[in-house]
Amino acid sequence: MQTKLVEIAVGVFVAAGIAALFMLAMKVSNLASSTISNGYTVTARFENIGGLKVQSPVSAGGVRVGRVIGIKYDQSKYEAEVTMIIDARYNRFPVDTTASVFTSGLLGEQYVNLDPGGADEYLKNGDEIHMTQSALVLEQLIGRFLYSASEGSNSGSGTK
Repeated sequence: MQTKLVEIAVGVFVAAGIAALFMLAMKVSNLASSTISNGYTVTARFENIGGLKVQSPVSAGGVRVGRVIGIKYDQSKYEAEVTMIIDARYNRFPVDTTASVFTSGLLGEQYVNLDPGGADEYLKNGDEIHMTQSALVLEQLIGRFLYSASEGSNSGSGTK
């Protein structure tokens, strides 16, 4: 009887551990957060979105105001088109709002940041944000630095 009680306790403990790991995985992957059912969609075009993914957060002033719901590549303009849904509570983003792709956290999660402008008209369902700033890609920055460093060392070496 004693061993049966120990086996049941171990089983419950293992099941609780698996459930905790599942909840942690959902939280880290942003799948646990509720979807926005009442909102409006806007699009923005970027030259480079880095590691931005569908379900990535959309923030303004550090507050999550929406979520990325679609990403596609426009072959005529050679840009990535990002579709976002903004919660209906945040319906006062001016039409001259700027969208930027930023990186947060240790894992390098990409998100869209909205910086409101000063126009009197507000974004509505189906509008496009025209002012955008692409993601900073670490590889490109390192490449530029190495190229400029090699150019600097080559310009000083001349023959006499």
